[in-house]
Amino acid sequence: MEDLVTSDDNFFQDKFNTLHGLVSDIDDSLLLSLVSRVARTSDDEGKVIIVGNGGSAAIAAHLAIDLTKAADIRALCFNESSLLTCFSNDYGYENWVSEALQVHCDPNDLVILISSSGESPNILNAAICANEMGVDCVTLSGFSSTNSLRKAGNINLWVNSSDYNLVENTHQIWLLSVVDFLVDARRRKT
Repeated sequence: MEDLVTSDDNFFQDKFNTLHGLVSDIDDSLLLSLVSRVARTSDDEGKVIIVGNGGSAAIAAHLAIDLTKAADIRALCFNESSLLTCFSNDYGYENWVSEALQVHCDPNDLVILISSSGESPNILNAAICANEMGVDCVTLSGFSSTNSLRKAGNINLWVNSSDYNLVENTHQIWLLSVVDFLVDARRRKT
């Protein structure tokens, strides 16, 4: 392994420059719209429900904790293994999130769905379910600019990359920046 490392390798600098470009390649009005939706959800005594698969599930958990603890906004994610395995067993993996939304989602809630590819069947079905329930839905995706999830929400954030780690890191930075914005706004208000 040691022979793979060279002193003139620019891998990390290239990776960080690419990530910087992706994070910065967002229309700020989309993030401000997301801030507004999250704040309105809280003001209306709703909760934010965040869902993803794999790395996106980890992002969902991180966002739910930070919204709850740092921003004082009720938030949860569906990462409970008993919920996931029970609903997957009973309704099929492609339907477990939509079934969980039907049980846990209230009219004033906000649903945030994360899928790097934008083609995860369980996340796409959750978007359909949220729309049918009349609940605001925010999507985060990457890969193809024409992925199915990108047009399924009220707000759709897309990363122009097909590298999982770059897409997931960009999603996480955008979402946690929304938390930072909310915390900073509350601090300025007091």
